Amino acid sequence: MSILKVARMGHPVLRAKARTVDKSELKHATVQHFIDSMIDTMHEYSGVGLAAPQVHEGLRIFVAMLDADGRGEGDAVAFVNPEITPVGDQVVEGWEGCLSIPEIRGRVPRAQHVKITALDRHGKRFELELKDFPARVVQHETDHLDGVLFFDRMQSFESLTYLEEYSRYHTRHGDDEDE
Repeated sequence: MSILKVARMGHPVLRAKARTVDKSELKHATVQHFIDSMIDTMHEYSGVGLAAPQVHEGLRIFVAMLDADGRGEGDAVAFVNPEITPVGDQVVEGWEGCLSIPEIRGRVPRAQHVKITALDRHGKRFELELKDFPARVVQHETDHLDGVLFFDRMQSFESLTYLEEYSRYHTRHGDDEDE
């Protein structure tokens, strides 16, 4: 596999709506190689999720680590053509960062509990119900497929901080529940 170049905020690919992937495309070795390279790239940059537009491909695919504590342990899951439905109406604000906006964190409101339906990397349909951090990850990555960045979801920019200040001032005070 290979490490892919990550698009940074300002690149037009991050603001474009990604196209639906036809199930037959998933049989191609190039698409499977691309998914493996996305996983390798996510790990290389210590991310917990990565969407195809972030690596310059306008496809409705993302990969994510779904462990509840956000440490990126376990196997990465590929989501193709995901559809998210909130479960209940509880919205929680939590810290988010993004590989396309390096070194910046901010507090973003998200549904606490979601149902996500998608195809796996082999074209098999699956459904998951996720809460808390894993729910936040899939919402963040699905936003990328629609050209939405986490800044767009913030209610206020007062919480924006560089990673160094986030580590210094916010993780000590119990505010690090999502990262």
